Amino acid sequence: MTLPYAPARWPSVTATVVLWAAAAASIVFWGLRLAAPADGVRPPAVSTVAALNVDSAAVARALGAQPVVERVVAAPDAASRFVLLGVVADDTGRGAALIAVDGKPARPYRVGATLAEGYVLQSLDARAVNIGGARGGSAVFSLKLPVQPLAVNGPVRPPPVMPRD
Repeated sequence: MTLPYAPARWPSVTATVVLWAAAAASIVFWGLRLAAPADGVRPPAVSTVAALNVDSAAVARALGAQPVVERVVAAPDAASRFVLLGVVADDTGRGAALIAVDGKPARPYRVGATLAEGYVLQSLDARAVNIGGARGGSAVFSLKLPVQPLAVNGPVRPPPVMPRD
Protein backbone atom coordinates (compact mmCIF):
# COMPACT_ATOMS: atom_id res chain seq x y z
CA MET A 1 0.00 0.00 0.00
CA THR A 2 1.32 3.28 -1.02
CA LEU A 3 0.54 6.52 0.63
CA PRO A 4 -0.96 9.12 -1.56
CA TYR A 5 1.40 11.77 -0.20
CA ALA A 6 4.90 10.94 1.00
CA PRO A 7 7.05 13.99 1.81
CA ALA A 8 10.72 13.84 0.93
CA ARG A 9 13.02 13.30 3.90
CA TRP A 10 16.22 14.68 2.44
CA PRO A 11 15.64 18.45 3.19
CA SER A 12 15.24 17.85 6.96
CA VAL A 13 18.17 15.43 7.10
CA THR A 14 20.40 17.88 5.21
CA ALA A 15 19.42 20.77 7.51
CA THR A 16 20.13 18.68 10.61
CA VAL A 17 23.57 17.64 9.32
CA VAL A 18 24.46 21.27 8.45
CA LEU A 19 23.43 22.55 11.92
CA TRP A 20 25.42 19.84 13.71
CA ALA A 21 28.45 20.53 11.52
CA ALA A 22 28.24 24.28 12.33
CA ALA A 23 27.99 23.51 16.07
CA ALA A 24 31.02 21.19 15.92
CA ALA A 25 33.04 23.76 13.94
CA SER A 26 32.18 26.46 16.51
CA ILE A 27 33.29 24.24 19.40
CA VAL A 28 36.58 23.39 17.66
CA PHE A 29 37.23 27.07 16.79
CA TRP A 30 36.64 28.38 20.32
CA GLY A 31 38.50 25.49 21.91
CA LEU A 32 41.59 26.21 19.82
CA ARG A 33 41.22 29.97 20.42
CA LEU A 34 41.08 29.59 24.20
CA ALA A 35 43.86 26.99 24.31
CA ALA A 36 46.29 29.08 22.23
CA PRO A 37 48.95 30.98 24.25
CA ALA A 38 48.38 34.71 24.60
CA ASP A 39 50.58 36.96 22.53
CA GLY A 40 53.25 38.42 24.77
CA VAL A 41 53.84 41.59 22.82
CA ARG A 42 51.03 43.50 21.26
CA PRO A 43 51.77 45.77 18.34
CA PRO A 44 52.11 49.42 19.32
CA ALA A 45 49.08 51.61 18.88
CA VAL A 46 49.49 53.93 15.96
CA SER A 47 48.11 57.40 16.44
CA THR A 48 47.04 59.10 13.26
CA VAL A 49 46.31 62.39 15.01
CA ALA A 50 49.30 64.54 15.92
CA ALA A 51 49.52 65.79 19.50
CA LEU A 52 47.80 69.11 19.94
CA ASN A 53 49.32 71.92 21.96
CA VAL A 54 46.47 73.19 24.10
CA ASP A 55 46.74 76.17 26.41
CA SER A 56 44.65 74.94 29.33
CA ALA A 57 44.57 78.39 30.96
CA ALA A 58 43.09 79.93 27.80
CA VAL A 59 40.50 77.17 27.56
CA ALA A 60 39.58 77.66 31.22
CA ARG A 61 39.17 81.43 30.71
CA ALA A 62 37.03 80.82 27.62
CA LEU A 63 34.77 78.54 29.65
CA GLY A 64 34.39 81.16 32.40
CA ALA A 65 36.76 79.87 35.07
CA GLN A 66 37.97 82.36 37.64
CA PRO A 67 41.69 82.56 38.40
CA VAL A 68 42.68 80.75 41.58
CA VAL A 69 44.33 82.90 44.20
CA GLU A 70 46.64 80.81 46.32
CA ARG A 71 46.56 81.72 49.97
CA VAL A 72 49.42 80.97 52.25
CA VAL A 73 48.14 79.41 55.44
CA ALA A 74 50.29 80.12 58.43
CA ALA A 75 51.46 77.04 60.29
CA PRO A 76 50.01 76.90 63.80
CA ASP A 77 52.33 77.67 66.67
CA ALA A 78 53.78 74.43 68.04
CA ALA A 79 52.69 75.31 71.58
CA SER A 80 49.06 75.57 70.45
CA ARG A 81 49.06 71.86 69.55
CA PHE A 82 49.54 70.85 73.20
CA VAL A 83 47.31 71.43 76.23
CA LEU A 84 48.60 70.72 79.72
CA LEU A 85 45.81 69.37 81.93
CA GLY A 86 47.68 68.08 84.97
CA VAL A 87 51.08 67.36 86.50
CA VAL A 88 52.22 64.86 89.12
CA ALA A 89 55.83 65.60 90.08
CA ASP A 90 58.20 65.24 93.00
CA ASP A 91 61.08 67.48 94.01
CA THR A 92 63.56 65.72 91.73
CA GLY A 93 61.52 66.36 88.58
CA ARG A 94 60.26 62.81 88.15
CA GLY A 95 56.61 62.15 87.51
CA ALA A 96 54.09 62.42 84.71
CA ALA A 97 52.10 65.08 82.89
CA LEU A 98 48.59 64.78 81.48
CA ILE A 99 48.80 66.36 77.99
CA ALA A 100 46.30 66.55 75.12
CA VAL A 101 48.00 66.59 71.69
CA ASP A 102 46.27 67.98 68.56
CA GLY A 103 42.81 67.98 70.19
CA LYS A 104 42.92 64.26 70.97
CA PRO A 105 42.05 62.92 74.43
CA ALA A 106 44.69 63.60 77.05
CA ARG A 107 47.27 60.92 77.87
CA PRO A 108 49.88 60.71 80.61
CA TYR A 109 53.50 61.20 79.53
CA ARG A 110 56.68 60.66 81.54
CA VAL A 111 59.87 62.70 81.15
CA GLY A 112 61.62 61.64 77.95
CA ALA A 113 58.45 60.39 76.23
CA THR A 114 57.70 61.46 72.65
CA LEU A 115 54.55 63.63 72.51
CA ALA A 116 54.32 64.04 68.75
CA GLU A 117 56.64 63.92 65.75
CA GLY A 118 59.75 65.84 66.85
CA TYR A 119 58.54 66.84 70.36
CA VAL A 120 59.76 65.27 73.60
CA LEU A 121 58.71 65.97 77.20
CA GLN A 122 62.05 67.18 78.61
CA SER A 123 61.27 68.11 82.20
CA LEU A 124 58.44 68.97 84.54
CA ASP A 125 57.80 70.64 87.87
CA ALA A 126 54.70 71.16 90.03
CA ARG A 127 52.83 73.46 87.59
CA ALA A 128 54.71 73.43 84.25
CA VAL A 129 56.42 71.23 81.68
CA ASN A 130 59.21 71.89 79.19
CA ILE A 131 58.94 70.47 75.67
CA GLY A 132 61.77 70.32 73.16
CA GLY A 133 63.07 68.57 70.08
CA ALA A 134 65.38 66.11 71.84
CA ARG A 135 65.66 64.70 75.33
CA GLY A 136 68.97 66.32 76.17
CA GLY A 137 68.52 69.51 74.12
CA SER A 138 67.15 72.88 75.11
CA ALA A 139 63.43 73.46 75.61
CA VAL A 140 61.53 74.84 72.64
CA PHE A 141 58.58 76.00 74.74
CA SER A 142 56.93 75.55 78.13
CA LEU A 143 53.36 74.76 79.07
CA LYS A 144 51.88 75.90 82.36
CA LEU A 145 48.75 74.80 84.16
CA PRO A 146 45.99 77.41 84.11
CA VAL A 147 45.45 79.30 87.34
CA GLN A 148 42.25 78.28 89.11
CA PRO A 149 40.12 81.27 90.17
CA LEU A 150 39.37 81.69 93.85
CA ALA A 151 35.93 80.83 95.14
CA VAL A 152 33.59 83.84 95.06
CA ASN A 153 31.52 82.88 98.07
CA GLY A 154 34.48 82.40 100.40
CA PRO A 155 35.50 79.29 102.26
CA VAL A 156 33.12 76.39 102.58
CA ARG A 157 31.76 75.97 106.10
CA PRO A 158 30.49 72.70 107.44
CA PRO A 159 26.79 72.61 108.32
CA PRO A 160 25.93 73.36 111.94
CA VAL A 161 25.72 70.38 114.24
CA MET A 162 22.34 69.92 115.90
CA PRO A 163 22.50 69.00 119.59
CA ARG A 164 20.95 65.71 120.57
CA ASP A 165 18.45 65.57 123.33
